[in-house]
Amino acid sequence: MLTRDAVENNLPPDWPGLVHREGRTLTRVTDLPDSNKKGPSSKNAGFVFHNPAMAGSRTRSVLLMAHAIESGVLGDSKVRALDGLSASGLRARRWLNELPEEASSRLIATVGDMDQNALDWAMATESEFSSENGELVPLLGDLRTSVLSQGWHWIDIDPFGSPVPFLDTAIQALARRGVLEVSATDTAALSGSSKNPLMRRYGARVRLDKLKHDSGLRVLMATVARAAARHDRSIEPLLSIWDSHHLRVSVRVRKVMQGANDVEASLGWRIFSPTKDEVEASISAGFLPPEDSGELPIRCFLPLSHPVAREDSRVSGPMWIGPMGDAETMASMTEEKVLQMCAPTFDEVDIAGWSQKDFEAENRRLVRAIRHISEEATAISGHHLIAVDELASWQEKGSPPSPRRMVDLLQQKGHSAAISHYAEPSLRTDAPWADIVAALREISAANV
Repeated sequence: MLTRDAVENNLPPDWPGLVHREGRTLTRVTDLPDSNKKGPSSKNAGFVFHNPAMAGSRTRSVLLMAHAIESGVLGDSKVRALDGLSASGLRARRWLNELPEEASSRLIATVGDMDQNALDWAMATESEFSSENGELVPLLGDLRTSVLSQGWHWIDIDPFGSPVPFLDTAIQALARRGVLEVSATDTAALSGSSKNPLMRRYGARVRLDKLKHDSGLRVLMATVARAAARHDRSIEPLLSIWDSHHLRVSVRVRKVMQGANDVEASLGWRIFSPTKDEVEASISAGFLPPEDSGELPIRCFLPLSHPVAREDSRVSGPMWIGPMGDAETMASMTEEKVLQMCAPTFDEVDIAGWSQKDFEAENRRLVRAIRHISEEATAISGHHLIAVDELASWQEKGSPPSPRRMVDLLQQKGHSAAISHYAEPSLRTDAPWADIVAALREISAANV
């Protein structure tokens, strides 16, 4: 923990600014953030860069780290974690302040940035609102080189734009077992709207349709997997999220040669409106159940070895075609857990000037950040992610069905099914396509 004496001579310009709170962590900012803003302002807008649109990402990162430490994924000694592009340092400070004591006491959290003012601000804020456990350390420099200063158990990469320039050195800097969290704000590229940057940065194409952001997440996951394989490592997806202006994947990285050799087994293509032959190939590869040989689904996956025409507008990829999360990890991210760990406690005399309604609004934001993730864990290995309005249009059934009603019917038939955290009304399931269509028809008939 810091003392004020440790930073009193390094107070940054415009200090002390204004007090703000995210989760139950107090911070200082130059201006109060607009919680409705959907992306970052200019990097040069002030001495302290704070993006309120990433609040949900920071909340999920706290819960993910708590589970990783509690489950033994990061071993049983000190945990060295790097917030690699930290700006105000709020993500690392939330780790220290909101993790359970037994986890935070093991944490050495490092805030990395190229801007000395940002680091001074982060350290001064930590001095004023000190965490009870753990340690906060500054690291000045370009992440592409500074990350190699030591071996890390946890690295967070949250850049402006594409994370690709940072991946190789970050992966090399991880300990033999660690976690890598990667954000990408070049969403237009990854979701297929900007085709040339998508091909330049990620070597892929994405169809512009209802699942374009899921396809973008899968392209990003494939990019991380290939970078890991270049350094004799393999990945295991823990969580993948499309949230507002950014895509984010979180993976466990292990130094396992066989996993690195087998990376292409987890890569392939997503085909829109597949032919019968393509569906049969998907079934043969194990991506669809044998029962799907009847009515053709909206989409299917094909292995990387399957020949595709690059000019075919139905094709997206190469992309990760395995599960996009870990069931145990996702199941730990409950509403009860987020409120227990991250919710602030109301005080009538509040240093940030918050009213009781402000505290209640913050609690709602915390819950919204993880809504449906623990439920989706039960179906994360499902073959189908289905946007319900697209399903209704595909089957010419008028109004979209309720995702909850679809999930209930599919579960009654013995299938795994859950509402997805995906930012379109959607569900994930392992049900054969015929049963999905039957559930839709049952709902449509009941609504007539």
